[in-house]
Amino acid sequence: MNAVTRTETRAIHPATLEVADPTKNLILVPLSQLRPSKRNVRKTNRRLSIPELAASIQRVGLLQNLIVSQSEDGEHYEVEAGDRRLAALKLLAKKKRIASDHDVPCLLVADSSARTVSLTENVQREAMHPADQFEAFAALVAEGRPIEDIAADFSVSPLVVQRRLKLANVSPRLMADYRAGAVTLEQLMALAITDDHAAQEAAFYGAPQWQRSPSALREHLTEREIDAQHPLVRFVGLDAYATAGGGTRRDLFAEDDSGVYLDDVALLERLAREKLATLAEDVHAEGWAWVEAVPHLSHADRQAFQNAPRQRREPNAREARRIASLQDRLDKTDAMLEDAYESEDEDEDKVESLEQRREQVATELQAMHNVLQEYAPDVCAVAGAIVTIDRDGEAAIHRGLLREAEAKALRTLEKLRQGFTGTEGATDDEGEDAEPPKVANLSDRLAQRLSSHRTAALQIEVARHPQVALAALVHGMVQRVLQDGYAMALPIGISVRPQNRLDTYAPDWPESPAAIALRELQQAWGERLPEDSAELLSALLAMEQSELVQLLAVCVAASVDVVTPRAAQAAPGAELAQAVELDMAAWWKPTAEGYFNHVSKAVTLDAVQQFAPSHVTRLAKLKKADIASEAERLAQGSDWMPAMFAAESRAAQEDMQEAVPQDEATIEAEEVADTLAA
Repeated sequence: MNAVTRTETRAIHPATLEVADPTKNLILVPLSQLRPSKRNVRKTNRRLSIPELAASIQRVGLLQNLIVSQSEDGEHYEVEAGDRRLAALKLLAKKKRIASDHDVPCLLVADSSARTVSLTENVQREAMHPADQFEAFAALVAEGRPIEDIAADFSVSPLVVQRRLKLANVSPRLMADYRAGAVTLEQLMALAITDDHAAQEAAFYGAPQWQRSPSALREHLTEREIDAQHPLVRFVGLDAYATAGGGTRRDLFAEDDSGVYLDDVALLERLAREKLATLAEDVHAEGWAWVEAVPHLSHADRQAFQNAPRQRREPNAREARRIASLQDRLDKTDAMLEDAYESEDEDEDKVESLEQRREQVATELQAMHNVLQEYAPDVCAVAGAIVTIDRDGEAAIHRGLLREAEAKALRTLEKLRQGFTGTEGATDDEGEDAEPPKVANLSDRLAQRLSSHRTAALQIEVARHPQVALAALVHGMVQRVLQDGYAMALPIGISVRPQNRLDTYAPDWPESPAAIALRELQQAWGERLPEDSAELLSALLAMEQSELVQLLAVCVAASVDVVTPRAAQAAPGAELAQAVELDMAAWWKPTAEGYFNHVSKAVTLDAVQQFAPSHVTRLAKLKKADIASEAERLAQGSDWMPAMFAAESRAAQEDMQEAVPQDEATIEAEEVADTLAA
C-alpha cells in the first residue's frame, strides 16, 4: 500500500541526463510492442513519404535503429526518435511484407533523457552536400548498379537518378567552385547540357558575371542548334525529323520539349521546304499565276507585295440566313453583356460566359464574311501566293499578292474596262487592300455611344471652321446637282436635319464639353437673329459675307452625323475629321461611366497596360467596378484613347507639332468669337 510509483519517484528525485550507450543498450524489440511517444519532438510528419521509405526499407533494410524508452506499463516501448521509420515498418506489416512481431533494432534510453535525445536526434544532423550525393550516385553506377535499381532503392524516379549522374559529370573545376559556393545549382544544371568539360568552362569562365545566368549559359552552349519549340521544328515535326536521321539531344532538366535540341539544321530546312512544296502544289491548283514556298517570310518581305483587289459577292439564301442569325445572336449577346457590365452586383462567372459566347459567335460571323470575299479570274491570272510558316509553326498562305509590274498591268486592265463601260471615275469600295468587315470587340451600343461623342466633337469643330463647312455643303450639292445624283461622301445632311438627340445613344452627351460649346454658340447666334421669316431674310441679306459664312458653319455643324450603328463598321467622316483637324482628346476623356464600365475586364486591363503598366497586376485582382474606377483615375493626364479615337488624336497631335503657333483655324475661331461678342 505504501509503494511509490515511477511517476512519484520522478517527482521526488529530479531527472538526470543519462548518456545513451549503444554498446550496452542496443536491443531488439518486436514491432508489435513499439508505439509512438508523446515526447517525440517532431510533431509534423511528411506522411506522403512513408510509402517510399517503406519501399526503401524493404529493399535495403532498416539502416538506422529507433530510439526508445520503456513505457510505464512495462510491456511496450515508446519511440522517442524514428516515428517515420516506425510508420514505414507498420505499413510493411500491414501489407504482409514483414511479420507483425518483426524484431526491430532499438537503442534504449532512460526515461529522463527521452525528450532531450529526441530533440538531439532531429536537430544535430546535417544533410550531405548535393555534390557528394551526385558523386555517390555515379559511384553506384560505376559499381554496376542499374539506374532503375538505384531509383527504387532511394524511392525516386529514374529521371532523377539520370539528372544527378549528369551533374556528377560536370567539369571538376566547376564542381569545386560549386562546393565553394561560387557556382549555383541552377548554373550547374544549365552547363550540364553538354558533357564537354572545355565547353562548360569556356561558357562559364569566359563570360562576364552578368552573362552567367542559367538561360544565358544554356543559349551559349546551344547557339548552333535549334530548340524543339522553334516554328520550323513544330512545322516539320520531331518524329519526321528523327525518321529522316536527324540527331537530337535533351536537356534532362527541362520539363517539356523545350529541352530538346536538334543539331542538323540543314536537314530540318530541307524537310520544311519539301513539306511546303507539297502544300504549294495544292495552292497552285487554285488557279494562281505563281506560287512560292519559303520557310521564312519577314514583315519587310511581305511589304514588297501589293494586295490584289477582292470583290464581295452577294451571299446565297443559306449564307444570308446564317449571317442574319449570327448577327442577331451577336446583338443579343452584346446587349446582355452591356447589362452585365453595368450591373451593380456583377456576376463575374456570367460575364466570362457571355464573353466566351460572344467571341465564338463573332468568330463564326467573321468566317462567314471572309467566305464572301473572292478574287476575280483575271486577278488570279496575274496574282500569286506565298506558302510559308508562321510563328506558331503552322502553314501560312498569303494569297492575292502582286509584284509591282503585275499591279501596274492590273490597273491598266481596269482603266481599259472602265473606258469601254463608261464607268471611269467610279470608285471600288473594296480597293487593293480590301478586307472583309471586321467583327469588333466592343459592342454596338458602346460603338454608338463613342461615335455620338465623336459626332458632337465634329459638330463644334465644323462650326469653328466656316471654310470647311462651306466646302462640305457645296461638296454635297455638287454631287447631288452636277454629278447625276452620285451618293454623298461627306456626312452632311443637305436638308439640315439637326442631330440633337445624341443622348439616345450616349446619355452623357448633353453634358459633354463639345455639346455645351455648340449649344452656347447656337444660343449666341439665336439671340441676335429675328424669329420672323421675312425679318430673318432681311437680316441675313444685310450681313457681311464672312459673317454669313460663319452662321452657315454653325447651321451645317448641327447636321453632322457620324454615329456608327455597328461596331464592325469603319467610323464615317474621316475626311471631314481630317479637314477640321479633329482631336478627340480635346473633347472626350476616358471615364468609368463613359467607357470602362461598358467593356470587359480584359479590355480595361489591356488599356491600363498602355497608360499605367505598373498597375496592371494590382488591378487584375480587383472586381470589375473597382478596376473601371481605378482605370479612370490612372488615365487622367494620359493621352490614351480608344481605338475609335486614337488615330485621329495622334494625327492631330502631329499636326500641332508641325503647325505654327497661330494657324488659320485658330484665327478663324477667334474671329467668330469676336463677332459674336460685338
